[in-house]
Amino acid sequence: MNTQASFFAPLKEMQRWALDWLTSWWQLVHFAVLVASLALMPSSYRAAQRTALARHLVLGSAPHLLWFSLLATLISLVIIRVVVVTSASYGLSRYALEMVVRVLVLELIPLIAALFVALRSTLPAGVEFARLSAAGERDARYHGVTGLRREFFPRAVSGIFAVWLLGAISCVLTLVLAYLSIYGINPYALQGYTRVVGQIFNPAVTLILVLKIVFFSFAVGLIPLASAYHGSSERLRHVYGLSDMVRMFSVLLLIEAASLMGNYY
Repeated sequence: MNTQASFFAPLKEMQRWALDWLTSWWQLVHFAVLVASLALMPSSYRAAQRTALARHLVLGSAPHLLWFSLLATLISLVIIRVVVVTSASYGLSRYALEMVVRVLVLELIPLIAALFVALRSTLPAGVEFARLSAAGERDARYHGVTGLRREFFPRAVSGIFAVWLLGAISCVLTLVLAYLSIYGINPYALQGYTRVVGQIFNPAVTLILVLKIVFFSFAVGLIPLASAYHGSSERLRHVYGLSDMVRMFSVLLLIEAASLMGNYY
């Protein structure tokens, strides 16, 4: 009897793990559908909701704009310098600009923007909701359609918008820094610069970049809040958003891998 119990115990554990995994993804899909439904409902943009939504949009983006711009500037300058020096040492200086744009603007900067928003905004919000739920301090305003509209929807939209804003600003900033680092303050090189950048940003590459930023924003805005909206207090008491962080990073890596395949295969 003990032998049979020891034999079936790992199977039961695997079954429970698989059910928890499927349930967590189903909760994420359900939460995404609820948020999308609210986004399409005119009642979500009435006076009271507009005020809360505008406040979260500002709080989710404005405090991080300066710090992320400084971080993006530092990272861009370091990588641009490394690429320019390495290209010059191998006699490939004419390819330096294309390498900088492809490495920074197409790949690194959007990913860094998504991670920055997640670590500074959406993940802390999800953990806070989880702690309130585990401590039994969440009241009726956090449940049902009212709680979704007042508490979760503004934070999800704020995270999505912050990724769009920081991603767009940092990409433009990186393009400007690339020009200044490679050509200096030389207006006569602008024509050649725009020609190279235009050749890189063909319609397919531009579409992939836009879709990547959009999917990054959905992952950052929805995943940290989904389990906090659906999750049980027992589960949240043990993990406090750790599984959501792993799930979000996994989704971001999958999106990045798909964009790499679309750009280079």
